[in-house]
Amino acid sequence: MFSPLVAAIRTPDLRKKILFVIGILVLYRLGATIPSPGVDYKTVHACLDEVSQGSSANIYSLISMFSGGALLQLSVFAIGIMPYITASIIVQLLTVVIPRFEQLRKEGQSGQAKMTQYTRYLTVALALLQSTGIVALADRGQLLADCSTGDQILADQSIFGLAIIVLVMTAGACVVMWFGELITERGVGNGMSLLIFAGIAARIPAEGKNILDTRGGLVFGLVCLAALLIVIGVVFIEQGQRRIPVQYAKRMVGRKMYGGSSTYLPLKVNQAGVIPVIFASSLLYLPQLIIQLTQSSTGEQSSWQRWINQYLTDPSSWVYISVYFLMIIFFTYFYVAVTFNPEERADDMKKYGGFIPGIRPGQPTADYLGYVLSRITLPGSIYLGIIAVLPNLFLEIGNSGGVQNLPFGGTAVLIMVGVGLDTMKQVNSQLMQRKYEGFLK
Repeated sequence: MFSPLVAAIRTPDLRKKILFVIGILVLYRLGATIPSPGVDYKTVHACLDEVSQGSSANIYSLISMFSGGALLQLSVFAIGIMPYITASIIVQLLTVVIPRFEQLRKEGQSGQAKMTQYTRYLTVALALLQSTGIVALADRGQLLADCSTGDQILADQSIFGLAIIVLVMTAGACVVMWFGELITERGVGNGMSLLIFAGIAARIPAEGKNILDTRGGLVFGLVCLAALLIVIGVVFIEQGQRRIPVQYAKRMVGRKMYGGSSTYLPLKVNQAGVIPVIFASSLLYLPQLIIQLTQSSTGEQSSWQRWINQYLTDPSSWVYISVYFLMIIFFTYFYVAVTFNPEERADDMKKYGGFIPGIRPGQPTADYLGYVLSRITLPGSIYLGIIAVLPNLFLEIGNSGGVQNLPFGGTAVLIMVGVGLDTMKQVNSQLMQRKYEGFLK
């Protein structure tokens, strides 16, 4: 397992890339601990300790997990990488709706560069919107509503002071986006994924110590054992593929013969990745956010607000768990249908003389691919739903501040294992490019 990493460290150019990635991650974690100007850092930490068992920290727990806890501390990198992820998903979904984006996607490298530019612009807009909302909640004392001194988080509550905090957070999100692109271009692995990995991994020691102090060594050992079993299950499913055999017919191009080879088309069991979990989590946080924004100054709630608080904001509620699970299944099918086009794959195979044995090229191939994809998407969506709701089912065991903040299960493990596997695959591929051992033996 560690032999490719040792070999990469011994290779000079790969060692430079790995050290470059580590340096960027250190800068990222440093920016996540530096408070924004006008924020009372001592009051923020006192409030975080006070509301660790409350519900107000759950509003932005997904974004807080991606930022390594920097969001609720209102640091320079409080927004983190979430605006870029959201912008990338939106641009990717718009390729199906807007013909211009579809045309850019087919233009190759130049079109991809244009779509990347659109993603950056949208990232800045989303970062500005998110930072404005977070600062507004902090100014009203509703970011950490369970804290008695929640309205004293911001030392300077003037319009100018609030604008400075918003601009600093927006600029921090742009810097984080730049960090991710630098890692992708000059380092090893996907930059955005590695930043998320670093944010989640940074919280594991504190969360583990919290469980150890509050629940004792026996429960901590059981949690670690459960985390190990979850990691094994996630690795097993993430590596699972349905390999569809593809045969390429022989064809003459000039005086040379091409084709005649056989390969396979891999269809992953978890074709959608962690995107459905992000969609479902984001939508489930909207009701709680709406309640906080519409709550009266006296704290009285209407009947619909009480119903939402009872069923849609309590992570241990069976209504919450059921809705969360069903939304993940829906978004899994939706995202796979958007990102994988059987007709396009069938046309590409037909263009290059490829066919599936026993299946006619063209529309029959597209129908077969759609049939297989729909069958393997069902277990993939159920797997995603089970992994995502595990922290909800074991909420009292984790005793964490938020469901998504629990680093030993659910979305956190799914992201960390996926990023780890992808990074090691890229390290192996770069080692294979430098050492052609197979040709020398």
